[in-house]
Amino acid sequence: MTGEHFEWLASCPKGLEQLLAEELKTLGASDIRETVAGVMCRANLQAAYRICLWSRLANRLLLQLGHFAVDDADSLYEGAKKVDWSQHFGSANTFAVRFSGGNKQITHTQFGARRIKDAIVDYFRERGDDRPDVDLRQPDIWIQAHLASGKGGKSKLHIALDFSGDSLHRRRYRVANTTAPLKENLAAALLLRARWPQIAAAGGALIDPMCGSGTLLIEAALMARDVAPGLLREEAGDHHGFVNWQGHDDNQWQLLLAEARQRRSDGEQKDIPEIRGYDQDGRAVRAAEANVEQAQVDDVVRVTHKPLAELKQPTHKVLTPGLLITNPPYGERLGEQEALRELYYLLGERLKAEFPGWQAAVFTGNPELGPEMNLRAHKQYKLFNGAIPSKLLLFEVNAQRQERAPDAEPETLSQGAQMFANRLRKNLRKLKPWVKREGIHCYRLYDADMPEYAVAVDIYSGDEGDAVHLQEYDPPKTIDDRDARRRLREARQGLQEALQLPEGQLFFKQRKRQKGSDQYRRREQGSRESDSPVRVVTEGNARLEVNLRDYLDTGLFLDHRPLRQLVSQQAAGKSVLNLFCYTASITVHAALGGASRSLSVDMSPTYLDWARRNFELNGLDMNVHRLERADCLKWLQEASEGEQRYDLIVLDPPTFSNSKKMEGVLDIQRDHGLLIRQCVRLLAPGGELYFSNNFRRFQMDGDVLNFLDCEDITRDTIDPDFQRNPKIHNCWRIRKRG
Repeated sequence: MTGEHFEWLASCPKGLEQLLAEELKTLGASDIRETVAGVMCRANLQAAYRICLWSRLANRLLLQLGHFAVDDADSLYEGAKKVDWSQHFGSANTFAVRFSGGNKQITHTQFGARRIKDAIVDYFRERGDDRPDVDLRQPDIWIQAHLASGKGGKSKLHIALDFSGDSLHRRRYRVANTTAPLKENLAAALLLRARWPQIAAAGGALIDPMCGSGTLLIEAALMARDVAPGLLREEAGDHHGFVNWQGHDDNQWQLLLAEARQRRSDGEQKDIPEIRGYDQDGRAVRAAEANVEQAQVDDVVRVTHKPLAELKQPTHKVLTPGLLITNPPYGERLGEQEALRELYYLLGERLKAEFPGWQAAVFTGNPELGPEMNLRAHKQYKLFNGAIPSKLLLFEVNAQRQERAPDAEPETLSQGAQMFANRLRKNLRKLKPWVKREGIHCYRLYDADMPEYAVAVDIYSGDEGDAVHLQEYDPPKTIDDRDARRRLREARQGLQEALQLPEGQLFFKQRKRQKGSDQYRRREQGSRESDSPVRVVTEGNARLEVNLRDYLDTGLFLDHRPLRQLVSQQAAGKSVLNLFCYTASITVHAALGGASRSLSVDMSPTYLDWARRNFELNGLDMNVHRLERADCLKWLQEASEGEQRYDLIVLDPPTFSNSKKMEGVLDIQRDHGLLIRQCVRLLAPGGELYFSNNFRRFQMDGDVLNFLDCEDITRDTIDPDFQRNPKIHNCWRIRKRG
């Protein structure tokens, strides 16, 4: 049987068919024919073993047992029973059936698998043999069946024996993962398309500046060292699907394993080019290090914690231009797309500055971001990363690196970026005395001062050092999208020039009007930034948690700083009610100011959990300072009819809300009069209500002005960092008359 040629299907990820066909030819296959997500071929047993041991691209190798027409469940059963199963396994073996596809009569894969199972069991029974058992977890034999619907309603079942067992792409070195890691065979395909074997043979190095869990690095090392991927599986204790097959020739298999071990040993003696990986996410670096060690290539692969902005060409052992290959994050989450434009731009800049003469390969699920690199791809390949249509972009980096003398002037920024940096420096000089005098740790540095750069820049200084929160306002529709991206890029460059902060300490968002519960949802979960978005900052004697990335707002409205100070100064011995409390920072200040008790109300569990953490940071007794989840509109209706009264009430509602959790729709201009009157009913004698909102065209209700003591304190509640924008909020102190 060793010399007999069989019909095989080698499956692979869509887009790798041509590469796999070329690989199969080198491993001894013939009559090669590409199909969708696979390659048909003929090969003898030795070549099949070689494919299982050496293929870097295949998912499975399937021994074709036959095919037949299927009209209904009965014809499926009869066709499967005609296969001579005794040639492949005995009744003492366990088996399982994988079924895919279907037609109008057979619509459920479990039903199809069960009918084939019944046919196999009955085949052995009718021979007078014992019934073979089914084992769905670790069977001796895997049967693969695919029902394909053809033209005119005709269907054909292809039935095969899975030689692979588990998928061949699982090399068994992955012991730690990051978000959406590359599959091993896809990583190998990228390296082959980028001509890594030829580059390595010429002595060129390999670098992955965003290495994630290290798959590209490990596959590159295995190629350079001539290590068979299947050898790692074998040594991890995995068994291929052919081990219990009747036709298995174990002597032949052991000879091939011995050859593979010898080739690996020879490869370990070779002088391997530099293979380095970097990532600014410390968790990714730790995952990559664990995987590299498991793959036994830790002596040739180095992984370092480093942001992309600090990427440079290594100098140790690098004599020949090499390959920079990477798979940047895809940005599927809200708000990431624009940030990724900057990442691609930065990658292009680092390539041109540091890697002249090198080859570069960027595998991306966002091909439209490729032009942001300002490099022209000389080749492109359409591939799939799972179900995501993707492209491999190949570049020849021809830009000449300009060596700068130690005393030379810094690289020149664009005029726009320089103008933005100058404005930031001017604002810093103006605000610095006030910041130092008042002990301010969090403040607004820039707020669309120049119309062409419509961003807000906030500084947050906390336990983890300084961070910058840059928020882009949604540009008008009249602004060209490309022009808007250029201005944003210049703003970020100017920001880094003026503040000299590492890239990982810059957090970017685009501010758009939120609808319903969108304002409470997390935004960019799980990004690759090394710095955590969660910081603890100090304001006065309060410690407060902010999140600089995951939500539309950070958890601390900086423009309300004076109001928080005012409430803190007046809270001693008083009861406090905080409505639409958000993260309850005002309540924290009131409690630290000596409030006797407080109640904070909001309908968002996200914000109330955040408020609870703020209380814990400041050691507040939550039996005295309570949090309540409720729709504030409904809560006010019910509470105003009760007897509970408060000395200080803070009412800071959103401008508009139509959340599904609310019974009605809140429009602050229309509804504020009712809200204020309901709050005033809850005031204790001599009590005060602080009412604030952010509606720029707000007009106070006439009845409120006529029947209550109202004082517009807006100007007194705007600190120097917000005086450029006097309409940032409206604030009123309201008391009962008489």
